[in-house]
Amino acid sequence: QVQLVESGGGLVQPGGSLRLSCAASGFPFSTWAMSWYRQAPGKERELVAVISNGSVSRYYADSVKGRFTISRDNAKNTVYLQMNSLKSEDTAVYYCNPKRNYKGGPSDYWGQGTQVTVSS
Repeated sequence: QVQLVESGGGLVQPGGSLRLSCAASGFPFSTWAMSWYRQAPGKERELVAVISNGSVSRYYADSVKGRFTISRDNAKNTVYLQMNSLKSEDTAVYYCNPKRNYKGGPSDYWGQGTQVTVSS
């Protein structure tokens, strides 16, 4: 079965940094695109970033461009999200999601997510 385990969240002050990790198994990781989504209370789920299977293509939401970096290590079946210059509006639960196609929509596979709280 597909398993996705997000980690690395926590409480951080505005302007701080965090690195999220997602350990994946149960599917051919190296041939799938990977993405990060987030959801804040009272808001819809939002696509944050996408990386292609070979890391050639990357997408970022306008709200995080220049601050977040998505990367992957296919040997470790892990995708990362480096978050810098964090703002209060980045507060949300963050989820990773595999995609069959880089430009396609999300798959139905989700982990439990990891909470990121940005507050002074």
